[in-house]
Amino acid sequence: MTTGTDPEIRHDWTEDEVRALFELPFNDLLFRAQTVHRQYFNPNEVQVSTLLSIKTGACPEDCKYCPQSGHYNTGLEKERLMQVEKVLEKARAAKASGSTRFCMGAAWKHPAEKDMPYVLEMVKGVKALGLETCMTLGMLDQDKADRLAEAGLDYYNHNLDTSPEFYDKIITTRSYQDRLDTLHHVRESGMKICSGGILGMGETATDRIGLLRQLANLPQHPESVPINMLVKVKGTPLENAEDLDKLDFVRTIAVARIMMPASHVRLSAGREQMSDEMQAMTFFAGANSIFYGECLLTTPNPETHRDLQLFKRLGINPEQRISDTDETQEQAIMRKLQAEQDSVLFHDANRHSQ
Repeated sequence: MTTGTDPEIRHDWTEDEVRALFELPFNDLLFRAQTVHRQYFNPNEVQVSTLLSIKTGACPEDCKYCPQSGHYNTGLEKERLMQVEKVLEKARAAKASGSTRFCMGAAWKHPAEKDMPYVLEMVKGVKALGLETCMTLGMLDQDKADRLAEAGLDYYNHNLDTSPEFYDKIITTRSYQDRLDTLHHVRESGMKICSGGILGMGETATDRIGLLRQLANLPQHPESVPINMLVKVKGTPLENAEDLDKLDFVRTIAVARIMMPASHVRLSAGREQMSDEMQAMTFFAGANSIFYGECLLTTPNPETHRDLQLFKRLGINPEQRISDTDETQEQAIMRKLQAEQDSVLFHDANRHSQ
């Protein structure tokens, strides 16, 4: 097992090693996670994404946590696939509010061929706005993955949700292997992967270990790892699930950061139920990505101005996207970093001369 705070990227984590991380004293775990985090990321930057539901409701899957499942009566109105221009309007607004990535989600088991031309136009249009693009459309075969990649899709989201052992207690309409196959197709197409899970569905600590092992032991770590806290929706089978211990959630964030040190760990669904203090603790534990805006698909999310106020209080800035070809932007950021360093040196010299 890697000792100390060495942020070695590994793909061979054992259950005992991950359990040992979870069982560290809380302060030691957070210190180790923060130390690893600082070796890969600016500790005071958080990547900001906006998520839009481009097709809502009547999903044929039976995921027990999901209000969009057609198996449950949650009062959610079924909506058709949004028009491309409507999606682009939302993307423009997201960019204006500070988002650097625009994620589009459709309640499908898999995208139908008749919908692919519209989906591909959405990708091209959002990409043309200068935003990173992400979609979650259900399962993909290799052909559809390749076409999305060719259109310019940067990220594909497909969560594993939980451990292989607990999975069939939550979903029966697609297998765990189906999810792993989709991730394989996405990776083969050259796109980046966004994949994580949900906590608070009645899983055990061993299941949380199993989820993180599955993600960290993939041949290549997901570039983005969303950690969701269950949002209990009336009408779903999990509406009365036992509340998750908030410190267990923070622990999972910290362990994910240690196991996948170069990945963005996203504080995702469930932020509406988190206090500012809890969110601050997750950022210290290594979370460095959030969804921005008032709605996360069909469930509430903290309003944008609340996020900005919290960022200001914590001294956090939205992470800026750097294009590989945008040398001007890179140079501007480097000048900013140099100015900050000079300011610190000036402050220290002034203090020592007094």
